[in-house]
Amino acid sequence: MYKKIYDNPDIYSIYIPLPNNPLKNLNCYVIKTKDKNLIIDTGFNSPVCYEALMSGLKELDIDINKTEMFLTHMHSDHTGLVSSVMREDSVIYMSEVDYEYVKLMLNNYWVKNEEDYVKEGFPKDELATLWTSNPAKIYNPDKLFNITAVSDNSKFNIGNYEFTCISTPGHTPGHMCLYLKKEKILFSGDHILFDISPNITRWPMVENSLKDYIDSLQKIKGYEVKLTLPAHRNNDMDLYHRVDELIHHHELRLEEVFEIVTANSGLNAYDIAGKMKWSLKAKNWSEAPAQQKWFAVGETLAHLDYLEIDNKIYKELIDDIYVYYVK
Repeated sequence: MYKKIYDNPDIYSIYIPLPNNPLKNLNCYVIKTKDKNLIIDTGFNSPVCYEALMSGLKELDIDINKTEMFLTHMHSDHTGLVSSVMREDSVIYMSEVDYEYVKLMLNNYWVKNEEDYVKEGFPKDELATLWTSNPAKIYNPDKLFNITAVSDNSKFNIGNYEFTCISTPGHTPGHMCLYLKKEKILFSGDHILFDISPNITRWPMVENSLKDYIDSLQKIKGYEVKLTLPAHRNNDMDLYHRVDELIHHHELRLEEVFEIVTANSGLNAYDIAGKMKWSLKAKNWSEAPAQQKWFAVGETLAHLDYLEIDNKIYKELIDDIYVYYVK
C-alpha cells in the first residue's frame, strides 16, 4: 500500500506494518524519477515487512537496477531488508559511524549489552527472554551489506534532484537526515517524530548520547523546512514547534530522574526506570514486557549519563551493580 506525497520530485510513502510494536509502522519513502529512484529505509527483516515493501515497489513499478537506497540509521526496522531487496552492487548510502554499529550488531554486541544491563540492575532472567523477542536483535539483516559512506553535508543526485545528508547523532550514534534544499523537504528518520518521542539510549563508545541528541535537534532548527517526512506514523505539526517540544520533554525527564535519585539514594538504573512515568502496555512496571523495560532502562541510562557528566549525580559499583547518588 502506497500513497503519493509530493510532486516534483515524485515522492511516495509505502506503509510497512510493524506488528506487535508500539511504533506501528515504518514509512518507507520512494523518490521516483525517469533516470533513477531512491528508497529510504526498509522495515524489519520479517515476512510481513518484506511482503509490504515488495508489493509497494511492484505497484510503483520500481526497477531495482535503476534504484539506490538511503539508510537513515542502523536500527533493524530501517535496515532489516537491505540484503533482501537490493543487489550486492547496489549503491546504499549510510553513515560510516552507524555502519560500524551494524557490524557490532551482527557480532558480539548483544552479549556485551546483556553484561552491561546486568550491572545496571536488569534481572538476568528477564534479559534472557530478549534473545528471542527483542526486535532490535531478531529482525536485523541476514548478512553484512556494502555501503557508500556519507557524512555531514555529503551530497548525491537522484535524477535532477540534489540530496544533502545531515548528521544528527543521538537516536543512534550515526543517525542521518536527508534534505532537499531547493524543495525544503526533510526526511527526518527517527530524529524527529511527531506523535511519539524517539528513544534515546546509552551507546557503547558514546559519552553522552542525550546531549548529542539535543544538539542535533538544535542543529535542525538552522534549516529551512516546509515539509518533514518522519520514519514512523504521521506529521501533524510544525517542525520547529516539535523540536522545542522534544527538547522540553528531555528537560522534564532529566528533572524526573534527578528527583528520583534524590529521593531514593543508592538505586540502580533498573529500579530508577521503574519509578519513572512510561506509556507501557501493562498495569505497572513489574508486569511490563521485558522488551519495553529494555528500551526504558536504556533511556534512563542516557539521562543518568547526562546528569553524571553535568556533575549532578555519581555512581558506585556495589556487589557488581551500579547504584546512583546525588552529589
